[in-house]
Amino acid sequence: MILTNPEFDILRKLLHESAGIHLTPEKKALVVGRLGRRIGELGLKSFGDYFLRIASGTDPEERQWAFNALTTNETSFFREPRHFAFLSETILAKHPRGETFRVWSAASSTGEEPYSIAMVLAERLGKAPWEVVASDLSTKVLDQARRAIYPMARAERIPKPYLRDFCLKGTGPQAGGFSIDRWPRERVRFMQVNLVAPLPDLGRFDLIFLRNVLIYFDPPTKRKVVESLLRALKPGGHFFSGHSESLTGMVPGLTSLQPAVYRKPE
Repeated sequence: MILTNPEFDILRKLLHESAGIHLTPEKKALVVGRLGRRIGELGLKSFGDYFLRIASGTDPEERQWAFNALTTNETSFFREPRHFAFLSETILAKHPRGETFRVWSAASSTGEEPYSIAMVLAERLGKAPWEVVASDLSTKVLDQARRAIYPMARAERIPKPYLRDFCLKGTGPQAGGFSIDRWPRERVRFMQVNLVAPLPDLGRFDLIFLRNVLIYFDPPTKRKVVESLLRALKPGGHFFSGHSESLTGMVPGLTSLQPAVYRKPE
């Protein structure tokens, strides 16, 4: 089945308007690979028929399936370790004891990032009040994250003290895997959020993670998403981006503290 340029343009427009994703021409082969079989399963004759179906709004479940298939969710535990060191040694070291500390992992994927955050908070704050809100566009990765079960190979980047204190080695049917211990896991709340749509009122946060997501947006969408998220960040709060994503000059008022670490004015 051939994906024509006009058909591809329909999908590009749909993804951009619905999710802010800027799909470059180089991704055409990826679209064919990820959606071609699905179109056959549905008995449709062309990519154009499929794109019109998911664009019409009459089949929201199929639209979500397509978004799940086309979004990339590369992640790992303790990815970009300097962020977690800064969180532990600088931010949490100065946080007043007894005050609730709230973090938003705004592109949480399969859960490795929010659970890494939770382990740091559990180690530094213990049973004191803290919360991690974790969101993603893909319902598929959110379901996987809520299960909190991972292959043992995914544990390689978890520092040994965290692995010992906050992870459980699988046995029996779960042998070869591990899970996140129940008590820090219960402090993580997962939900679907489309970052280019009006954001839900989730309260104010001390720290927002938005890493390795802005690379999929064009400049106006990047600015819109960051400005929207910053409204949910407390004055003096911190914002972490991916190391390949600079916010310098994008949004006035943010102070750069180190690569990919910013602070909102008081």
